[in-house]
Amino acid sequence: ELFRSDTKFDAHCGWPAFFSPLAGDRVELIEDVSLGMRRVEVRCARCGSHLGHVFEGEGFPTPTDQRYCINGVSLRLVPDAS
Repeated sequence: ELFRSDTKFDAHCGWPAFFSPLAGDRVELIEDVSLGMRRVEVRCARCGSHLGHVFEGEGFPTPTDQRYCINGVSLRLVPDAS
């Protein structure tokens, strides 16, 4: 499990956005300068799959000021058991 819905927010970017992963050791953050700009790639720490990118300092009203922009294909939605 990488992200939970209680950290999801609407960033108006068309991709699922989260302000924090479930636990920091569940994802790897890798600097990506391939397109002439600095981005931080998010990968699954277990399998190394590309999940998306994380951005900081965009001014969203979240506790971390981060936006984990995650490819919806990599997510599996699991209903709350309660």
